[in-house]
Amino acid sequence: MMNKSSTNNVRILHEYIKYLRDAKRQDHSTIDGALKSINRFENYSGYLDFNKFKAKHAIGFKKHLLTQKSLVTGEKLSKATMLTATRHLKMFFQYLVTQKGYRAKINYSDIEYFNLSEKDTRIANAKRKRNVATIEQIMKTLEAMPYSTEIEMRDRALIAFIILTGARDSAVASAKIKHIDMDEQSFYQDAREVNTKFSKTFTTYFFPVDELPSKILIKWIEYLNKELGFKQSDPLFPKTKLAHNKNQQFEAVGLLKEHWSNANPIRKVFKQAFESADLPYFNPHSFRNTLVRLGESLCRTPEEFKAWSQNLGHESVLTSFYSYGDVPDYKQAELLRKLTKPAESISLDMEEKFKQFMAFQEMMDNK
Repeated sequence: MMNKSSTNNVRILHEYIKYLRDAKRQDHSTIDGALKSINRFENYSGYLDFNKFKAKHAIGFKKHLLTQKSLVTGEKLSKATMLTATRHLKMFFQYLVTQKGYRAKINYSDIEYFNLSEKDTRIANAKRKRNVATIEQIMKTLEAMPYSTEIEMRDRALIAFIILTGARDSAVASAKIKHIDMDEQSFYQDAREVNTKFSKTFTTYFFPVDELPSKILIKWIEYLNKELGFKQSDPLFPKTKLAHNKNQQFEAVGLLKEHWSNANPIRKVFKQAFESADLPYFNPHSFRNTLVRLGESLCRTPEEFKAWSQNLGHESVLTSFYSYGDVPDYKQAELLRKLTKPAESISLDMEEKFKQFMAFQEMMDNK
């Protein structure tokens, strides 16, 4: 039976989940991350009633994190993980001080003790090189992938589709055949059926990457319709069907007319495909970075880059700049060398975009 403290905690956590989901419009993965951080704190504090929180608990929690190891790597928690956890706790307790039953019991200044030192914060925020595939590497992988079975065909079409659309893996896992228009070369991300970020509905038109991905996708949809008898409302990338073999072990035997329940199988397909092509693992989300870099080289006007950014589901071109637009080392050197030459005049539109970007970046840096 739960004691009063744990009952209170469960109740307010339930309210906090509703707040994050309905008021802050956070997606499931973001909420899950916040709850994991709060659970870390509860484990440390012995499930202390949140309304008894004091500065000493935040200080002790930070010391506790220094002793913890990652379940994935077995190494000590990174400063980035610690910063994420403490920020989640700050946000949670800042929410609590606005709630009845907590407002008079929690001292707002005590919450500030969750802050890491300036040194640790700098380490946690240090930008690391992103593992981003080139279009050439992705084409090499697609060419090397087998496609003699329906599972192999699906896996190959999956990678082709994600480089064509830059769609997030959660959207891909929930996509139906009817959402694809091969005449228009588009993917209609209908939030009523497709699991999009912030439940946003928009159309993505295939990016101009290469002819191969489009050919692979056409053959795959034809196979689903003609050979497997799939209907428009069936999954674009159906779940693997498993059955017992003669040794009573599960093995893949075909496809079901069901969606994957999550994106984990998609990541496994990517890992296996790149390993087979003797390339490092590039996760599905990294293809969005690949497409932003391609856009940087192809787009010649602010309007073109705006269209490119919008195609990724970004409402503002600044999102593409700030979230995905880190300048890689090779391009940084190239751009700096160009600065030794006389500057070309820039359009007023581009100058305005640049000013907006710099203002946005300054705002983010000061947060």
